Amino acid sequence: MSNAPATSLLRRTRVRVRYAETDRMGVVYYANYFVWFEVGRTDWLRDTGHSYRAMEEEGLQLPVIEAHCEYRRAAKYDDDLEILTRATLLTPVRIRFDYEIVRGDETLVVGHTVHAALDRNGRPCRLPARVREMLT
Repeated sequence: MSNAPATSLLRRTRVRVRYAETDRMGVVYYANYFVWFEVGRTDWLRDTGHSYRAMEEEGLQLPVIEAHCEYRRAAKYDDDLEILTRATLLTPVRIRFDYEIVRGDETLVVGHTVHAALDRNGRPCRLPARVREMLT
């Protein structure tokens, strides 16, 4: 998470690997890490008072416009994992979430997603002032 500023709020979310999330080789299927990124992001937003549901009801959408994941070690069935999530304001219209998924002291993956703020008509708009202020 070296790309995130030290002042960014850190959210920790625990997940346990379910059997259905593993592949034939007995490790977590790669796309599931992006699902866990969403879990971390959703918890981060909710914990800071900005749930996806409330933002969507206000007409704000935050689609993913960039996603990256670097795989370092494999997670396996029944592993107890922790998703570390931070957010960074890139511009008044874009926000970046940085993720690290760990098992104990071991980093399994690092990644990030970038989101653009869109209005109900799908046009770029500023993130709410309360979100921008929290991240500056």
